[in-house]
Amino acid sequence: MRRLKPFLTFGVIIAVFMLSGCSNMVVLDPKGPVGEQQKDLILYSIGFMTFILLVVYGLFAFIVYKYRDHKNHKGYDPDNEGSHLLETIWWVIPIIIVIALSIPTVKTIYSLEGPPEETKDQKPLVIHATSVNWKWVFSYPEQDIETVNYLHIPEDRPVLFKLTSADSMASFWIPALGGQKYAMAGMETELYLQADEQGTFEGRNSNFTGEGFTDHTFEVHSLTDDAFDKWADETKSGAPELTKEQYDKLMLPGHVKEMTFSSTHLEWVNHADEADYAVKTRERLGYEPKVPHSKEAKEERKKLKEEKLKEEKQQQESESHGDSHAH
Repeated sequence: MRRLKPFLTFGVIIAVFMLSGCSNMVVLDPKGPVGEQQKDLILYSIGFMTFILLVVYGLFAFIVYKYRDHKNHKGYDPDNEGSHLLETIWWVIPIIIVIALSIPTVKTIYSLEGPPEETKDQKPLVIHATSVNWKWVFSYPEQDIETVNYLHIPEDRPVLFKLTSADSMASFWIPALGGQKYAMAGMETELYLQADEQGTFEGRNSNFTGEGFTDHTFEVHSLTDDAFDKWADETKSGAPELTKEQYDKLMLPGHVKEMTFSSTHLEWVNHADEADYAVKTRERLGYEPKVPHSKEAKEERKKLKEEKLKEEKQQQESESHGDSHAH
């Protein structure tokens, strides 16, 4: 038993570290049916593989202990060469493991290609999500509105995201609602998601696309159907129309604040069909890519960082001022 103590101690330490982070794992606390299915698959896979590890390490410990070198084993020479039983076992067990992991994985992957089972009879809300270094542009073709770096969606209704990119390949990910999917220029991928409760969730690009990647984020606001319809109506009637000149400026690499428009860029371009639109636009506007570690690039990064800190400070002061008035 004394020989097994290091293995048990190591197992306890690993378990403590793993479990201590569970409360902060957004993917294990999903807010929609897609994320729920993926969470179940993750937990099933972890549980199954943990069982395999326990069996393997248990057998390993047993064999090390039973066949350790001591006086009763002097001259012990096992002869298992050509054992058909052992050969069958170590071929059959891996096949069973692969099947046990593959079947639920394939079933889940195929089920997620369509709307969630609970709301499959509802008409999904269609949103075109376009990635541009380093911003997200969301187009609502049915509502004829467009937002930048934020989303409004109705709860308990499937949302069909049509993903594409204006430049480098990005990965669209809202951890609280489901897994990521790639967005690439010159093609369109689809992703169904759904929020089962109201709230604000964080979304981001999870594929590295350069130094501005860390702030390539957006917010998702889940609203009631009435609140979503009200927001869409107010946006359509109150927000300015998106012009081609404004949209072309969004093609320039960099970050921008949240923006709202009462029309979409789909009227003149769909990056799934025109993969080089952003490149041509940047050339026309005279944009010259900066060397990442040049003096100009460093100064620009410094300026952006200062502006971001200033905005955060103003927001904190505004919230603090609002709280003081409330009291």
